[in-house]
Amino acid sequence: MSRRRRFKGRDVHGIILLDKPSGITSNDALQQVKRIYNAAKAGHTGALDPLATGMLPICFGEATKFSQFLLDADKRYRVTARLGVRTDTSDSEGSVVSVRPVSVTESQLSLALDKFRGDILQVPSMFSALKHQGRPLYEYAREGIEIEREARPISIYSLELLEFTDDAVSLEVHCSKGTYIRSLVDDLGELLGCGAHVIQLRRTQVAKYPNDKMLSLEKLNEILDECREQGIPPREKLDYYLLPMDSAVSNLPEVNMSSILAAYVTQGQAVMVPHALTEGFVRMTVGPEAEFIGVGEIDEDGKVAPRRLVRIGGDMPDADDQAE
Repeated sequence: MSRRRRFKGRDVHGIILLDKPSGITSNDALQQVKRIYNAAKAGHTGALDPLATGMLPICFGEATKFSQFLLDADKRYRVTARLGVRTDTSDSEGSVVSVRPVSVTESQLSLALDKFRGDILQVPSMFSALKHQGRPLYEYAREGIEIEREARPISIYSLELLEFTDDAVSLEVHCSKGTYIRSLVDDLGELLGCGAHVIQLRRTQVAKYPNDKMLSLEKLNEILDECREQGIPPREKLDYYLLPMDSAVSNLPEVNMSSILAAYVTQGQAVMVPHALTEGFVRMTVGPEAEFIGVGEIDEDGKVAPRRLVRIGGDMPDADDQAE
């Protein structure tokens, strides 16, 4: 029996902002984009539900080393909720668990929304990817097993009412990492006394990435087909849309160093850089061209210690375990 040949792909480094369509999982979307780019390595930065659409940053190659910073970043969403019906998944794909009359005024809704602004505690849905004993919660939920979940601290920086009709509410949410919009809607419905579930959900922003830079799967496939018809390598057009890998850490303060110091850093050694910060993560660049070489952290001695290093065509250490 012959072994299936492993897909290898090409070395491509950067970030694409995918406008994920509804009806597919984030991993399905990732695999499609990975194949379009013929990329050897790729990963997404925070799953969207199959129902949801919108911004799904996909990191290629060395950019995957910085995906955690996007996972930890703030997010913005637009969500439409149906009032009067509660489901077990808190969205329209779940089974109805209760139907109640809706008698909510805009004044009552505004007061209820106030309860969710700022720093709050949220209990994650059983239909989430959070893990319990190595298994995602949704697997237990599908087996009818309820797992006790602790409330987790989250921040709702803004919660704006966009539209309100007799049985539907549209909101814009700016929130911290770890926020479950389905749980937010379910909690709102219970506070209003009528129940609610998500019928539309779109992520409009991750970190500070502009939403006009998003590309759909249809657009990417269209570019791929054009390249094949014209007989040119797809990378010549596709790679134009890649954002630089350091865009994932653009919010970090920059520490610029000489090429001499950078040589030590790329060997995993911490270095003292004049005028550097006294704590936290930093974006490390080299020379007047400010070439990005990775992310460092100020250690207890005030030195810049490498944590995630870019390795393209060279032999650099991969991560923390190389730094002393």
